[in-house]
Amino acid sequence: MVVFLDTYAIVEIDTDNPSYRKYVLDSDVAITIFNLSEIYFVYLRKFGEKEADEIYNIVKIMVVPIDDDIIKEAMKFKIAHQKKRYSMADCIGYITALKLSAKFVTGDYAFKGMENVEFVR
Repeated sequence: MVVFLDTYAIVEIDTDNPSYRKYVLDSDVAITIFNLSEIYFVYLRKFGEKEADEIYNIVKIMVVPIDDDIIKEAMKFKIAHQKKRYSMADCIGYITALKLSAKFVTGDYAFKGMENVEFVR
C-alpha cells in the first residue's frame, strides 16, 4: 500500500521518532516535488548542506508526477480551508494522496481528523 508522507513525516522518520518506525522511506512512499524542496530547505537550515544533499538523494526517487488538475484542485482546497493556513506543498500533497488512494501521513495538527489522513505524532 502506498502512503503519502508530508515533509513533517519524512523528518520524523529520518530522525528516528519511535511513532514513525512503521514507515520506511522506500518505493511504497509518494511525495511531490514541492515536498522535496521543503525537505531540502529544512535540512539545509537545520543540519547543513551535506545532510540536505543526502536526504534529497534518498527521497527524490519517491517524487510522483502531478498534473494541472491536482494543482488546480489543491489551490481550491487551500482557499476553502484558509483558516487552517495549510502550506501550498501540503495542499498539493493532500490532493495528490487522494488521487493516488494513498493515506496522507502527517503530524500537522491542522490535518488531524480529516478524511484520508493518518495523523502521527
